Amino acid sequence: MERARDVRLLPKAHLHLHFTGSMRSSTLLELADKYGVHLPDALRGGRPPKLRATDERGWFRFQRLYDMARSCLRSPEDIQRLVREAAEEDVRDGSRWLEIQVDPTSYAPRLGGLIPALEVILDAVDRAQRDTGLPIRVLVAANRMKHPLDARTLARLAVRYRDRGVVGFGLSNDERRGFARDFDRAFDIARQGGLLAAPHGGELSGPASVRDCLDDLSAGRVGHGVRAAEDPRLLARLAEAGVTCEVCPASNVALGVYDKPADVPVRTLWDAGVPMALGADDPLLFGSRLAAQYELVREHHGFTDAELAELARQSIRATSAPAPVRAELLADVDAWLAA
Repeated sequence: MERARDVRLLPKAHLHLHFTGSMRSSTLLELADKYGVHLPDALRGGRPPKLRATDERGWFRFQRLYDMARSCLRSPEDIQRLVREAAEEDVRDGSRWLEIQVDPTSYAPRLGGLIPALEVILDAVDRAQRDTGLPIRVLVAANRMKHPLDARTLARLAVRYRDRGVVGFGLSNDERRGFARDFDRAFDIARQGGLLAAPHGGELSGPASVRDCLDDLSAGRVGHGVRAAEDPRLLARLAEAGVTCEVCPASNVALGVYDKPADVPVRTLWDAGVPMALGADDPLLFGSRLAAQYELVREHHGFTDAELAELARQSIRATSAPAPVRAELLADVDAWLAA
């Protein structure tokens, strides 16, 4: 029997990673001590907290933990450390291209305002790229819990910084709240400015939320999208349009969307021909990074090395990377499989 190849050596792209959620647990503990922030046991234990965000109370607890972690990021130096360490972790896991998602509004109060906050973040990205050699791009994400006018402001800001590495525009937080169509103008602004539309959908809400991302926001990628598995016609539509779903298996289980790893419908999406990009989502809270997602689908869904290689190719094809970069990465995937 052929020995399984090391998935950490498989060249891949990471397209679903949230900013604060990328932090190392050890870094959070150090920053909390530095600023005198009292963290609950759920963030101090070194293990991912037990969460079930499929009900309102569970999602509130998830957001509370996330906001508490974000409150420990207070200076440009903290931001630089977070991005550098996230890049180091990605490199260790075989990531060759990272697109990290951030809502700069959340950091603006401590970093001098919205524009200074985004500039601090982009400066940190530039430095991390130089230090680690990992190409990093940024998706600016609006919060669907806030007013759609705020999203339009962010979309204009994202377009303004397109030449600094902003490549896409997202929409995150509880997709059960509000309507995707309320944010259609913001996404129009982003797309007209040359940015990819990559809203969240199909995680806490069912297939309808994925359809809304396609119909109302003209999504080129969908954050999560796994609940599309419940609608064969939607799966066929995603496959025909080539819309990539950013699937985060460990996060789906940690948030209670599915009870166990084997329940995440990775194989259903695969069989339907829906392109996927495996992502870690929020490693700080869910306890696993990029390579672990590939290990999960190998162990619980029986993906062969050839199938894992194709998943890596799909992640690379879905990036904003220039064609020559994609071609090089795809050739390196072939080399991994041939080794």
